[in-house]
Amino acid sequence: MTDKQLEQIFMTVQKPGRYSGGEQGSIIKNKNDVDVRFAFCFPDTYEVGMSHLGMKILYSLFNTKDYIWCERVFAPWIDFEEVMREKNIPLFALESRDSVADFDIIGFTLQYELSFSNVLNMLDLAGIPLRSKDRKGLKNLVVAGGPCACNPEPIADFVDLFFLGEGEEVDLELIGLYHEHKKLGSDKQTFLAEAAKIEGIYVPSLYEVTYKSDNTIEKIESTSTAPKTVRKRIIKDLDNCYYPDTFVVPFIDIIHDRAVQEVFRGCIRGCRFCQAGFIYRPVREKSAETVNAQAKCLCDSTGYNELSLCSLSTSDYTEIEPLLNTLLEWTDGEKIGISLPSLRIDNFPQELLEKTQTVKKSGLTFAPEAGTQRLRDAINKNITEDEIINTCRTAFEGGHTSVKLYFMLGLPTETDEDLEGIATLGQRIVDEYYNNPNKPRGKGVNVSISLSTFVPKPFTPFEFEPQATMEEIERKQHLLIGKIRTRKISLSWHDAQTSFMEGAFARGDRRLCDVLEVAQKLGCHFDGWGECFSFPKWKQAFEQCGIDPAFYANRTREYDEIMPWSHLDYGVTKNYLISQNKLAHSEITTPNCLLKCSGCGATCFEGGLCVEKR
Repeated sequence: MTDKQLEQIFMTVQKPGRYSGGEQGSIIKNKNDVDVRFAFCFPDTYEVGMSHLGMKILYSLFNTKDYIWCERVFAPWIDFEEVMREKNIPLFALESRDSVADFDIIGFTLQYELSFSNVLNMLDLAGIPLRSKDRKGLKNLVVAGGPCACNPEPIADFVDLFFLGEGEEVDLELIGLYHEHKKLGSDKQTFLAEAAKIEGIYVPSLYEVTYKSDNTIEKIESTSTAPKTVRKRIIKDLDNCYYPDTFVVPFIDIIHDRAVQEVFRGCIRGCRFCQAGFIYRPVREKSAETVNAQAKCLCDSTGYNELSLCSLSTSDYTEIEPLLNTLLEWTDGEKIGISLPSLRIDNFPQELLEKTQTVKKSGLTFAPEAGTQRLRDAINKNITEDEIINTCRTAFEGGHTSVKLYFMLGLPTETDEDLEGIATLGQRIVDEYYNNPNKPRGKGVNVSISLSTFVPKPFTPFEFEPQATMEEIERKQHLLIGKIRTRKISLSWHDAQTSFMEGAFARGDRRLCDVLEVAQKLGCHFDGWGECFSFPKWKQAFEQCGIDPAFYANRTREYDEIMPWSHLDYGVTKNYLISQNKLAHSEITTPNCLLKCSGCGATCFEGGLCVEKR
């Protein structure tokens, strides 16, 4: 099909800009001048994928190499997928519009478990065999990374190798090795055996899993020269690490359409439910000078009028004050707004509010996570109710009339009293607004409470805990709805069935590969989207494979149980996770990493703030 014919089809579906390519900053090369073609696949819509910082970094990094051409591929929305299947249009890359089947390496980023069905669906749309064993040659090597690679087992039969940890170094090492073996004409198994020797590369076909009669894992063994344990890779020095000087600027609105500047990786806090806070350890910061220079370059090259300082907890950045002072020297004059999307309630002073609102007032979002001090201590949130109220007072005094608060339902040890505490806290914040003598005249307050369902995740102290059943989550939701007494508080929540599926795949093993394949054939895709998720289809897939999803989602794990991810090493020791789990049940908090080292194990990487502080 010609480009002209394809463009005529684009005009028949929603948002043609999702598929057209040609944006400012996109990179075009002559395919005859490159040796390795890499399809960077984001298993969600263009608007979601184009907002992802990791994709921006790696896309630009790969294309700095003359022998690599990295192109972008996104999951087509359901209207365009129907047209593609009807007219036999294969899944294509945006830059060249060549079929994904023409590429040497097909890479997926795994940001959340409910995207797994889209990975299979995208391979199917490209006409590529789903299972690794059915892709015989070295071409169409399927690789994956991202946070969900920390438990890759539910998708292990479909991916040839996984990148564990951060990709800037290990990805290029792998592509370089592929380049050599392609020139040598090596077979796939020879290449995979060599790839497994690179630290941070996990080749699932080189490991064998056996199970006990009770369906728990008996052992996980490497079947060749592959290491018994695969350790993640990290970037130790962010100041000297690659960062793009420009982004691809989309034609259409995307979720986060702004310049994004990373300030540090990792998190000092250790909230016991938070996977990111553990798998990205240790904390490593960029210097304020580097952040400022990179941010100025990005804003100049892209023309964005908003700059977001990105991290897991931006107000914990040790140079936040001098950084903001330096940024404001040029952002004020150029009318560029600064947003801090990840803020802590316990370190949000008035001066920080004032400095980030000089151009425009953006919404404020905080995450108390639990409604009572007892439960906040159990999850190691390390904030008090007074700090929450004082922070909201600061925001209201600064002219804000709305605050968004994130909470979780179903946390370990949670009681109905803890749920009622969410409503009580919301009412206290409303009252605080109306007690403010300087509140804007004629304006009311809106306290938006967003409820997510707790999902136990690998490499967290709560990986041993059961997820609340769907019925219990729905009961908790209704209980809380009944406790809200004012229209000043708006409430939103996650679907219990979707959270149940997420829970099953978060701690699943390789037996879920069969379920995933059946579900894709039944039409499951875009499962993170309410209009597409079909619980009956997923239920049918599990029943057809004779597997109970509750075994993975709702079951307590013993401390000595072998987990599906036990052969993967993210630096945090299992003994540490066990000790933190016990402290949670005793409602005892742990100081953050800057106050005291708690011995999590991340010092094994010999870098980061924890090592520097020592």
